[in-house]
Amino acid sequence: FLQEVRQRYPGDEERIRRMSLIEEGAEKYVRMANLAVVGARRVNGVSALHSRLLKETLFRDFNDLWPGKITNQTNGVTPRRWLLKCNPELARLITRHIGDRWVRELDYLEDLAPLADDPEFCAEFREIKRRNKRRLADGIWKNSALEIDPEALLDVQIKRIHEYKRQLLNILHVVLLYLDERDNPSQTGVRRTFLFAGKAAPGYEMARRIIHLITSVGAVIGADARVRERLCVVFVPNYSVSLAELIIPASEVSEQISTAGFEASGTGNMKLALNGALTVGTLDGANIEIRDAVGEENVFLFGLSAEEVMRAREQGYHPERIYYSEPPVRRVLDAVASGTFSPEEPGRFRPIVDALLRGDHFMVLADFLSYVSCQREVATAYARDPAAWTRRAVLNVARMGHFSSDRTIAGYASEIWGLNDVLPSGVR
Repeated sequence: FLQEVRQRYPGDEERIRRMSLIEEGAEKYVRMANLAVVGARRVNGVSALHSRLLKETLFRDFNDLWPGKITNQTNGVTPRRWLLKCNPELARLITRHIGDRWVRELDYLEDLAPLADDPEFCAEFREIKRRNKRRLADGIWKNSALEIDPEALLDVQIKRIHEYKRQLLNILHVVLLYLDERDNPSQTGVRRTFLFAGKAAPGYEMARRIIHLITSVGAVIGADARVRERLCVVFVPNYSVSLAELIIPASEVSEQISTAGFEASGTGNMKLALNGALTVGTLDGANIEIRDAVGEENVFLFGLSAEEVMRAREQGYHPERIYYSEPPVRRVLDAVASGTFSPEEPGRFRPIVDALLRGDHFMVLADFLSYVSCQREVATAYARDPAAWTRRAVLNVARMGHFSSDRTIAGYASEIWGLNDVLPSGVR
């Protein structure tokens, strides 16, 4: 391989060093990413943004050597499981109005778009969402003895626990809501349930701390009679596909808040939008493509772009400056660090705060105020005009045809594997 590189770029030893399959340091080791690119016929970034980032940053040298090797087929989800099976009432409503072709060709969901302005259809759509929330509340109580209010706005973050996915950003916002409600009790606004679920590697210490913080915040809120009628936090244990099939049809807000540039393309954002949840997200991974498909007015966006994240790091990011200059940030971090959510062990969550102030690698504090502002928009939109919210939810469902795994697999077959005309005649 290196001979090939030298023939193409004679004398460019720095390029040879970067592209080598072996890290030639004091202790040699195999560079698995480089090995994978050399060994593969195609490399898929699985979202348009990340395929571009692979070409321009991580694998730029390889893209120069082999133009076209790095390609893109955005992930998809199967509508048979993630709508037809898990949300049967909504599936029947859709089929009653536009037929069942969407089950095999998801693009036909576009025929729903005019119904977003049909009051009778939207009323049925809202009632199905309400029944799905009650079904979820019953299931969570039965399986975990956790209680949620099926009449509250259901805001969910269901995915693997990892710092770049920023469950921490979510729960810090909840802390701010709790402090505001505790110090200035209100009987107006939106009742909200924040539901978390997901698993972490057992050796991932920070992930375990974040889970502990989420459950502790939930416990403190649950014990506060002044606040618990307005706010609820639950971490549902033992996350699984079966649990996801309960949560996703009931969800109204989909948290897709990874640090821009870090989430190649999960599929939870697709499953949730397909079932009528509105996305709160950064411009990362497939969030960008969902925005383009459903319309920017039908999602809630916030935070730094991938380019802005890289630029901030290059110029020097100092999270402690945000702490000292922004009172809401300081108020939230001081509450976490001082033991508000761990009175029996006041220093329990100090390591989380220290990690944020010392480096904040995933830019939680950089995006915090933007996220808080975005969440205010969510609450206002939900409370002010339920009909307009439902319209946006219906349009999310109607415009998710591109995100079928059928399209992804067909793209792999034709553009990556070169397997054309593999389906029997008449099957599409």
